[in-house]
Amino acid sequence: MSGMTEVSSLTGRLLVATPALADPNFDRAVVLLLDHDEEGSLGVVLNRPTPVDVGDILEGWADLAGEPGVVFQGGPVQLDSALGVAVIPGGASAGERAPLGWRRVHGAIGLVDLEAPPELLAKALGSLRIFAGYAGWGPGQLEDELTDGAWYVVESEPGDVSSPSPERLWREVLRRQRSELAMVATYPDDPSLN
Repeated sequence: MSGMTEVSSLTGRLLVATPALADPNFDRAVVLLLDHDEEGSLGVVLNRPTPVDVGDILEGWADLAGEPGVVFQGGPVQLDSALGVAVIPGGASAGERAPLGWRRVHGAIGLVDLEAPPELLAKALGSLRIFAGYAGWGPGQLEDELTDGAWYVVESEPGDVSSPSPERLWREVLRRQRSELAMVATYPDDPSLN
């Protein structure tokens, strides 16, 4: 039984690609885990902006999406589907009802029902980011990758979802760790140049 609780505890955490991770889909990726249990894992890559404006595919949500106001590539799976991740300040604390169209994932971070009218959420939203596709792992697959040293698992902060400079997110997340991980942030883009 204790194995199962361990598994579910990664929801809401960040997976930060280690320099050892060879898959080009995840080179220097920072993945927010939206779901993680014995049936597998699902997350979105937070630092892959695309050139596509949110308004081009989801007009009503464009004004609510933070800078840069583009769609992010959430991962290699189902690139034709859109996923909204939003931070609700205070996370609709105890006693408060979560706003309609928003489902808490972890703390203040939750998923947005993009079929809902945007105005339902407009007042409550702290930040919104739209992702095309997601990253998925089958049962036990992520655990194997963790054992192989492909990912660092660190706590997420609400601001990670809406980082205005996603290209710096990998280094920023590592740099704030109070461990030897902060040193990894200085890892060169191409280690063969050293």
